[in-house]
Amino acid sequence: MTARAEGDFALDSWDQEAYDEAEGAVLAEARIGKTFTGDLAGTSTTRILMCRAQVETSAAYGGFERFTGTLAGRRGSFVLRHEATAHAEEGSSLSWTVVPDSGTGELRGLRGDGQILQDPDGAHRYVLTYELP
Repeated sequence: MTARAEGDFALDSWDQEAYDEAEGAVLAEARIGKTFTGDLAGTSTTRILMCRAQVETSAAYGGFERFTGTLAGRRGSFVLRHEATAHAEEGSSLSWTVVPDSGTGELRGLRGDGQILQDPDGAHRYVLTYELP
């Protein structure tokens, strides 16, 4: 049976370092800590690789995030794969997918995908559509 989790997350830490600053785009790595509230309750560590084009409104990133806490009252951890793009004229897309077989504890067998949403005021929300055995 498919279920839906929704809530907010706060960025607790953001450590970013550029590793290639050539003409056209800057490549960087970021290590991020988050706290989730709502249907997901817990914390995560994330590592992403980013590319910011010279046109500051265009960018892309990909990476992985390990969430530890509870989902629908079940405790464990799982890994999310991130993929995002932003373009001044075409808008942005921020999606995530649960890495197959990455669930532990009571979240073993978790499958799903979702989106990260950012409000105009900068607040972050998430939606995760998932299945648990």
